[in-house]
Amino acid sequence: MRALGLFCLLLIASPAFAADGEQRLLGVWKLESWYTEFKATGEKKRFYGDRPNGYLVFTPEKRILGLITGEQRKKPATEDCVAAFWSMVAYSGIYGVENDKWIMKVDVSWNESWTGTEQVRFFKVEGDALTVTSPWEPNANLPGSPETRGVLVWTKVKTPQ
Repeated sequence: MRALGLFCLLLIASPAFAADGEQRLLGVWKLESWYTEFKATGEKKRFYGDRPNGYLVFTPEKRILGLITGEQRKKPATEDCVAAFWSMVAYSGIYGVENDKWIMKVDVSWNESWTGTEQVRFFKVEGDALTVTSPWEPNANLPGSPETRGVLVWTKVKTPQ
């Protein structure tokens, strides 16, 4: 009987937890750090530098917009366009929150292989800090496609008075 009561409580509380998660995500977040972690070794690499640039925006209409650029990017000349493409991430889509994760249906992206996909991200909000972790998955951009995940830390941008 206790188990049934606990199950019912979790069933009732789950939508409230998701709504609370959505409320805590709303607004503008500035990127503080990003590293890629390798599952097999635990190694962490900062492919976008120690201080990448970026913003993440969650709107009340459930739209997410993200833009990240590598640290100290150079203005690209013709031959540098590929490097410029690979030193950024940009996307937008509609999101929903389920417990400690959001699921985003990407409708526009810097990389068309993301457009039309669902991207899952796990998150934790502590005060003005948002930690976002991607699921473990093969990284097609690296030799041998090792399993990696991204870990990003964002800070809430205060609304100007």
